Amino acid sequence: MSKISLERLTEPELPAFRSRLQTAFSVAVIEKYGFIGGEPIPPDKDVNDNFYSTGAESFHILSDGQRVGGVIVTINRITNRNHLDFFFIDPEVHSKGLGLAAWKAIEAAYPETERWETGTPYFEQRNIHFYVNKCGFKITEFYCKHHSDPHEAPCEDHPIAGMEDGFFVFEKVMNPQNTEAPS
Repeated sequence: MSKISLERLTEPELPAFRSRLQTAFSVAVIEKYGFIGGEPIPPDKDVNDNFYSTGAESFHILSDGQRVGGVIVTINRITNRNHLDFFFIDPEVHSKGLGLAAWKAIEAAYPETERWETGTPYFEQRNIHFYVNKCGFKITEFYCKHHSDPHEAPCEDHPIAGMEDGFFVFEKVMNPQNTEAPS
């Protein structure tokens, strides 16, 4: 089994990291829709906004010292409710158990976490399986045309590829005996 570790992402490395993340995210979109459109997925702005946001911590994921993926998390050291913003494993090393091992390394890096939150588009069945069946997340909400995300502005002019069918929100309670019921 590979030794998984996290290596802090530096600002000069952000463009290459963002390109690798976009390549990994594009695979499922291309499989589903046959193309990704004119803008990378996720857009540069979204990755940059997360990288520079308050509480953001960004890492390369390494397997035996080799970069195989990356993660951006938002850590709230007051509430210990943390958010998994972006998480990817490079496509050429998919299906080798690296995603689950990497997730366990992320959890271990933040032992104070009471709750993790994240989300994924409806069509991304591989991600849904991974978060629910492998990592222990629960689906807490489903945003769609009948139930819109109150935190997102609608974008009917040019919907983001994959989001038109809906978006799942996930939550993982890390220490259930010490936390209140999900809100």
